[in-house]
Amino acid sequence: MHLRMPSYDQGVHAFAWSVVFFLYMWLGALAVDVQGGIAFVVSLVAAAAIFLFVRTRGAAAPGSG
Repeated sequence: MHLRMPSYDQGVHAFAWSVVFFLYMWLGALAVDVQGGIAFVVSLVAAAAIFLFVRTRGAAAPGSG
């Protein structure tokens, strides 16, 4: 029997990356004393861009794995 990791949809990976980077940017902005609302909105917009980028271009090349 050959056990391997399950295959997840590219959208799941994109969502996970966007959530991780959203939290990193938002908490980082709060740590350097940016106003909470501005930090949230900028981080949210950046997370949406990261989601779209990973969703469209984040797939592995065919035959690389």
